[in-house]
Amino acid sequence: MSRRIVGPFNRVEGDVEVQLDIVDGMVHEAWVVSLLYRGFEQILQGKPPQDALVYTPRICGICSVSQSVAAAAALADCQGVRMPPNGELATSLILANENVADHLTHFYLFFMPDFACETYATDSWYLPIAERFRALTGSAIQQVLPARAQFMHLMGLLAGKWPHSLALQPGGTTRSVEMQERLRIACTLYSFRQFLESTLFGDRLENIVVLDSLTALQAWADRHPWQHSDFRRFLHVADALKLDELGRGSDIFMSNGAYGIDGRPLFARGLWREGEPAVLDPGTIREDLSHSRMARGPEALHPYEGVTRPDADAPAGYSWGKAPRLDGLVVEVGALARQVVAGHPLALDLVRHSGGNVRNRVIGRLLEIARVVMAMESWANGLQAGEPYCHSAEMPDEASGCGLVEAARGSLGHWLRIEKGRIRNYQIIAPTTWNFSPRDAQGVPGALEQALVGAPVRAGEKDPVAVQHIVRSFDPCMVCTVH
Repeated sequence: MSRRIVGPFNRVEGDVEVQLDIVDGMVHEAWVVSLLYRGFEQILQGKPPQDALVYTPRICGICSVSQSVAAAAALADCQGVRMPPNGELATSLILANENVADHLTHFYLFFMPDFACETYATDSWYLPIAERFRALTGSAIQQVLPARAQFMHLMGLLAGKWPHSLALQPGGTTRSVEMQERLRIACTLYSFRQFLESTLFGDRLENIVVLDSLTALQAWADRHPWQHSDFRRFLHVADALKLDELGRGSDIFMSNGAYGIDGRPLFARGLWREGEPAVLDPGTIREDLSHSRMARGPEALHPYEGVTRPDADAPAGYSWGKAPRLDGLVVEVGALARQVVAGHPLALDLVRHSGGNVRNRVIGRLLEIARVVMAMESWANGLQAGEPYCHSAEMPDEASGCGLVEAARGSLGHWLRIEKGRIRNYQIIAPTTWNFSPRDAQGVPGALEQALVGAPVRAGEKDPVAVQHIVRSFDPCMVCTVH
């Protein structure tokens, strides 16, 4: 047995390190280490409740909207206020804008450049893939960055700025959209659709979202040469490297539900366990601190009662991340989990064949891009001129509330308690907290720690490529993980 430390990883938001025990050229055990502590939950204590709308977006510069929406939802729960229809549509458009941009960034700038490394130089597909996706110099960069920048203009029209907009409020959005601006939104979405259909998919979005099985996906890919589109390029590499056999996790998937319009979410809230859907009960969430660098009591606590006090010398602690569990279960969150819980036939067939793995997580993101952009077109058309975008309400002096949303990387929750008009407690569980958690009191590894077991390590590798593919397949955001 040999011990290997991999990391910190490049092209990852924040710092993460993976410790590996390697036996006979394979990962036998893994420990995922969050390397920094940030303290936002402590910063918020004693502040006026509305200050959460200023502080929490600054947890992260690439998914600040998700934090804003979660904070606003927690405050709305305390106030008992509901958004008007325009507020729901605008909030969903803003969140979708950030989430889709994150998916695009992950695929082109974080994930695919790993296949341009010299480890694969002798593979038959290497040269065209390296020319297309090499970091900084690949041909894809010249197309993706302008398309992404133009797509993000929606954020200016709907939220004023990005990141850290204050337009998102408990009762809706403060930025109303005039008729001429609605036309600009429609044109921006049309232009982005053109990029997706010509470059990423090489097909109409409608033809992507109706793919209902692995067989149908394979038949779709075979209609053109693999160099025809970037999705086909990925599928070709995934097949050559058997990425469907790499990085399988717990196969228990969770989603808080996403993009609620008039009480009906685009993607449902729920749990997928043992091949069947199940009800998600947030009341069963507990934060285990047994292997965290945190001061801890005798038992794991629900976030409403949670405590965040750093302790660098905590016995058995090896990560600044906590270990959230759902009724004691290790769950996986993210785009694949969302599509599985939402019941999309392709996602369900993928996990029935091979569970959660590197290939399926990436397919889940790309499928979600197509589904969400089509929904955004409908939401933009639904905005009504002259109708309100935001309702207001008084903030009570004593209240509790939670905001459960879906960020690009998975389920995000904010739990808030107000006493005497001030924040008494504020706890956050981010997607990467779920996926990159340390072990719990029973010694059960977190989702990534489980997924890394069995990963091959090639002779002489300092930074095993298989380990990098698995880590990146979860698209970690480490700055959101630790507070």
